[in-house]
Amino acid sequence: MEVPHRPVLVDETLDALSVRPEGCYVDATFGRGGHTAEILKRLGPAGSVLALDRDPAAAEWARAGFQNDARFQFVRARFSRLSQIVDERGLKGRVSGILLDLGVSSPQLDDPVRGFSFLRDGALDMRMDPTGGGSAAAWLAKVSEKELEQVLVEFGEERFHRRVARAIAAARQRAPIATTAHLAEIVAAAVPAREPGKHPATRTFQAIRIAVNEELSELRSVLPQTVQTLTAGGRLAVISFHSLEDRIVKQFIQRQARGRELPLDLPVAGAPEGITFRRVGRTIRPTAREAALNPRARSAILRVAERLG
Repeated sequence: MEVPHRPVLVDETLDALSVRPEGCYVDATFGRGGHTAEILKRLGPAGSVLALDRDPAAAEWARAGFQNDARFQFVRARFSRLSQIVDERGLKGRVSGILLDLGVSSPQLDDPVRGFSFLRDGALDMRMDPTGGGSAAAWLAKVSEKELEQVLVEFGEERFHRRVARAIAAARQRAPIATTAHLAEIVAAAVPAREPGKHPATRTFQAIRIAVNEELSELRSVLPQTVQTLTAGGRLAVISFHSLEDRIVKQFIQRQARGRELPLDLPVAGAPEGITFRRVGRTIRPTAREAALNPRARSAILRVAERLG
């Protein structure tokens, strides 16, 4: 199966998952199937991949490119439904590896209709699933200025969050903010300083996208579900693209590797209880060559953990 974009950290991810020919793997962020295709290459006839994605375009791609492979299943769903979907297929505790490749895919960014990018003018949508929920334009029309400030600082780490929120609130009084170009223009005029090599609207677009798609709450929901989904020795591989996601993943792995915390004055015999994962290796980043070939990969961070028995 030929894929339109080479997935980020593909070799490193496949090695991290330690793919076995007979294993069962979950690609919880199918996208255009780049990682799935590589996993299938390493599987034998008894191996399988269960892929999830909420984007209807991903579902179409899965049907067109993978429907003839009996080892492949696709479910259009948020990955926060991981446990339910795995249980329905009798795979609880039997999965050999789970991959989460977070953020927006290149096809989503490159399509102006999807409204993810300020580089291409289009309708201000930003939904991972454009068939459900409200668009970014609808969210911006009703969000309070105070809540918008909070979203910009928490999800976008925007230094000028007050100025940007004030400018958006003023602009929407004059006319609805319905396109990516309009929003980018408002933000660019409100931000007094420029980060080298970064568009002034970058942080605002990230923050609004995360809010519209509930991305961080989705991530916090799915990570604990991986504990009961993976078999002993199974691997969890997570690729994140900004510090907010990475911090959540890092802290989750640390908690699971540390086990249940007890009061300092309580005498405890033996090893700590509740240890479910061990961290595998250090964080992995793209090589200079990959970053040069694919600038969007520059911020990628891969963390890996292994399920204990």
